[in-house]
Amino acid sequence: MAERKKRIILIGRSAAGKTTLCQRINQEDLIYHKTQTVQVINQTMIDTPGEYLERRYFRGALMVTATDADVVLLVQDATEEGTMFPPAYNTQFAKPTLGVVTKSDIAAPEQVEHAKRYLRMAGAEKLFVTSSVSGEGVEELLRFLGYL
Repeated sequence: MAERKKRIILIGRSAAGKTTLCQRINQEDLIYHKTQTVQVINQTMIDTPGEYLERRYFRGALMVTATDADVVLLVQDATEEGTMFPPAYNTQFAKPTLGVVTKSDIAAPEQVEHAKRYLRMAGAEKLFVTSSVSGEGVEELLRFLGYL
């Protein structure tokens, strides 16, 4: 019997690149659309609206939704100034937590380093620097998750 793929939940602010990363992983056309509700994709990915992180009163919904996931992906846009992830944010989930820096293709090296630092402070155990447009880092992430 084949082993079930790990189910991941993607958490990050609006326009961080969560949906685009899901599209890249599924080899779909990259078409931006605003995620309005929690979406389960191929039974392996849980894409969440950025507002769930941005608004404190929605954060409980992320914790509840994450119970259906095996791995938490904290998604940080490299071009974003600052972060929405509080220090040690991973401790709310009791799950392995990975950090994914997105938009590396349009970010300066120092912006990527800032994003990595934010994710480490949030408690990400391993970091991946990605671009859904160029594909950079996506294969490494998929290999780590056992998708390849």
